[in-house]
Amino acid sequence: MILSDLRDYLKQRQRVTLNDLVIHFSMDADALRGMLGKWISKGKLKKISPDSAVCGTSCCKCDPALTELYEWLEK
Repeated sequence: MILSDLRDYLKQRQRVTLNDLVIHFSMDADALRGMLGKWISKGKLKKISPDSAVCGTSCCKCDPALTELYEWLEK
């Protein structure tokens, strides 16, 4: 996978969890974080804190990797 594949997926979905990306691209979470960091440094992507709006609860029982959330900033 190359950065443009990741960009296209992020643009299409707008908001994704790291877990979604791991499943979709069949890649290690740390490798994806490195690639996501490139888009963050270019100002195209931001990491957002999961809150109760994500799942509807604030129980904090979810694996952090499942709730690490990214949002594409361009349309």
